[in-house]
Amino acid sequence: MDVRKKMLIVGIGMVMLSAAVATQYARITVGYTFDVVHPSEGLIRFVACDNATDGHRLLRVTNNDTGTMQLVFGDIPQGMNKTYTASFAIVNEEGFTINITGVTVTGSGASCMRIWLHSSADTDAVNDGEKLMIWDSSSSSGYWLLSAGDGDYSTMGNTTTSWDNDDNIKCADSTPDAHNGSTDFVWVQVSINTSGVSRGTYSGSIEFNFKAE
Repeated sequence: MDVRKKMLIVGIGMVMLSAAVATQYARITVGYTFDVVHPSEGLIRFVACDNATDGHRLLRVTNNDTGTMQLVFGDIPQGMNKTYTASFAIVNEEGFTINITGVTVTGSGASCMRIWLHSSADTDAVNDGEKLMIWDSSSSSGYWLLSAGDGDYSTMGNTTTSWDNDDNIKCADSTPDAHNGSTDFVWVQVSINTSGVSRGTYSGSIEFNFKAE
């Protein structure tokens, strides 16, 4: 057998080997697990504070089976600007910082609402030294940095968050100040202005946007 034939046989052998390798497959299975928890025990959790006109918490879980949270404002007269300086707090329990990058309000009441993130639960955000308006009736903007959390669902800053059996949610037992970038929580103020609004029922949803840093 001459050299040319030897080279040809070797070349064919390599092609056959490549085809054999290309048609081999492998299968690997990766398992997963997760726990579905109550909104009061999430790594980003909402803690109730202010009461609504019916004497219950403004923020409450209306369906404990599904963990559905809702802000129930009750009756607001025409021509009134109703403000809740501590509608609720947002608390970061993650071990790293989280940015609140904006909010989206939808529904029939969206144009009546203004939402702030701010420092003092007892001060109107308009007069608060540290504040950020993130919803102004039709637009969303801003950044509020929540520092890394401690994973403790029973505390928020230097106060405890106890369980409210009537409204199925954890509530702040006092109102410590929040600070952009140095506390793992922030107070949310919601104002509703019914000037020029017809009587009726208004509803919708508020979606907060978060970004891990």
